[in-house]
Amino acid sequence: MTTQTYPHLLAPLDLGFTTLRNRVVMGSMHTGLEDRFFNYGKLAEFYRERAKGGVGLIVTGGISPNRQGWLLPFGGTMNFIGDIFNHKKVTKAVHEEGGKILMQILHSGRYGYQPLVVSASNVKSPISMFKPRALTERGIEATIKDYARCAKLAKLAGYDGIEVMGSEGYLLNQFLCARTNLRKDGWGGSIENRMRLPVEIVKRIRKTVGNDFIIMYRHSLLDLVDGGNTWDDVVKVAKALEQAGVSILNTGFGWHEARVPTIVTSVPRAAFAAVAGRLRREVKIPVVASNRINMPADAEDIIARGDADMVSMARPFLADSQFVAKAASGRTDEINTCIGCNQACLDHTFSNKRASCLVNPRACHETELVYAKAAARRKVAVVGAGPAGLSAATVAAECGHDVTLFDSSDSVGGQFKIAMQVPGKEEFRETIRYFSRKLELTGVKVELNRRVTRDELVAGGYDDVILATGIKVRMPPIEGIDHPKVLSYIDVLQKKAPVGKRVAIIGAGGIGFDVSEFLLHDPAHALPVPIEEWTREWGVDLNATTCGGLVAPADPHPVRQLFLMQRKASKLGAGLGKTSGWVHRATLSRNGVVMLAGVQYNRIDDQGVHITVGGEERLIAVDNVVICAGQDSLTELMPAADAVGGPRFHKIGGAALASELDAKRAIKEGAELAVSL
Repeated sequence: MTTQTYPHLLAPLDLGFTTLRNRVVMGSMHTGLEDRFFNYGKLAEFYRERAKGGVGLIVTGGISPNRQGWLLPFGGTMNFIGDIFNHKKVTKAVHEEGGKILMQILHSGRYGYQPLVVSASNVKSPISMFKPRALTERGIEATIKDYARCAKLAKLAGYDGIEVMGSEGYLLNQFLCARTNLRKDGWGGSIENRMRLPVEIVKRIRKTVGNDFIIMYRHSLLDLVDGGNTWDDVVKVAKALEQAGVSILNTGFGWHEARVPTIVTSVPRAAFAAVAGRLRREVKIPVVASNRINMPADAEDIIARGDADMVSMARPFLADSQFVAKAASGRTDEINTCIGCNQACLDHTFSNKRASCLVNPRACHETELVYAKAAARRKVAVVGAGPAGLSAATVAAECGHDVTLFDSSDSVGGQFKIAMQVPGKEEFRETIRYFSRKLELTGVKVELNRRVTRDELVAGGYDDVILATGIKVRMPPIEGIDHPKVLSYIDVLQKKAPVGKRVAIIGAGGIGFDVSEFLLHDPAHALPVPIEEWTREWGVDLNATTCGGLVAPADPHPVRQLFLMQRKASKLGAGLGKTSGWVHRATLSRNGVVMLAGVQYNRIDDQGVHITVGGEERLIAVDNVVICAGQDSLTELMPAADAVGGPRFHKIGGAALASELDAKRAIKEGAELAVSL
């Protein structure tokens, strides 16, 4: 691999006893494959592809050192000799591709979703139904032994080292912070006592595995919760860990229960890199920057300016296993960029599903969704260049088919062109860039500004026609729905129709929330939002002069008064992603959006929207009403059910199911259909 394009990022890193081929860390991600022994063959192929793609150092998903540390009942554990045989499949696969891999040791503490949970104190977590037992001193000693045994077994399994998970609010973070460590013995009170457990664990691991084994520790630099540590505490712990035998310090930000987003797409790129830089100036071992770093240029800049020795990118390697190889060979425009949506990775993990990736459905399904050359070449027409159509067209072409893509617009992207207008969703532009390049590379013939007819498709000699024609906005049967003040979300987001200062939004699904965030934003302000503005909005002190790095958020200045309404009586936004929905609800709440559930719409007139809610009739006086109340599939190109002969017709994406626009499903359907042709 050449290092000319990104010389700092692609430079080797000499750790003394071993050398990493570059400064890229594939950070830990829990895929769900770790938890069942019969999935380790699939897990091995998942990591093999990333090692083959050139990653310098891979970190596995979290593996528990004992049963008390399980994230889920019977979760992935390394605590007896029989466990190593499955793990050897993983290490063998990575080493065959020239990579190095660490096993992450993760004890969930009070975050575990199982009844055996333990912690520093018996303080219940807001994200688990189980209240933990406080570890006794004997229990603490047993836990230290379990960590050391786990590391020893990892070495026997062929791992190049381990990562000790000490951030994100898991067990060791729970001991470190006064928020959860209420102990009165020698393991609580002062920071010197609170840090004893992680320091003793590292000492015991180093003594057990020797000096020729990587120990990386993920250290929480900003807890972003009340009762978190000060910067002086953070530095003191880091120096003690260095002295205890840590080879590399990785960095973490925010507990899982924190009310500050750290990884969703609205977080500015590399928002926390400067904090890692402050730590790097305090220690002598390599420091890793992490969180919302998704392109090689950003990673290169972080290392070049001295904020880190390495850069961790986890989700970007779900999106593209060849990230490093493409960067090294000057093909950055071919990288399938992580957009920080969390819809198929973290949302799946927290729902106990196998992880994957919205923009790359092959992630964690490498042995099942294979883009192989088809036995027979077929002539394929794809109608619609939105996410579903782009996926189907490029994968079909990659499988060797002759593909033509039609779209009535003058550019590709479909609903993603609308989504990227929303503040915090600018990353969707990267997916359009990726697919545009992929169309060129795979030789798809693209016909834009072309509204193709069914007769043309039938006469075109195609073997298969894939309809990815998407949706049309549904206008609900409300009296006055044709009033001039009524707009659709397409009018607002795509056509940029003028909108007044008081706005009612009918429909509180994902599109309703997107429209709300769009209308709260002052279009004169720059997008994406600068880091300084984002930290003021969320009350984050990157200088960590306060406990946990929290300060009072700045007062919001919304440019409009919004009323977001839905017919359902359930909580607004209940169907949003688990890891990002709360962020959207918090943004709207902070900006004074009035959210109404269980609404009956009576009529729309010059005064505004007349509704009934809670049995009471109300007038919501507004300048405009924006309709986000669903959509219908566009399927007029489908032949009649009794049609005979001609090409096979298929429907995917919104054309197949329009009840809720779902890019994850659309891209997955497109890829799966393409490989089945």
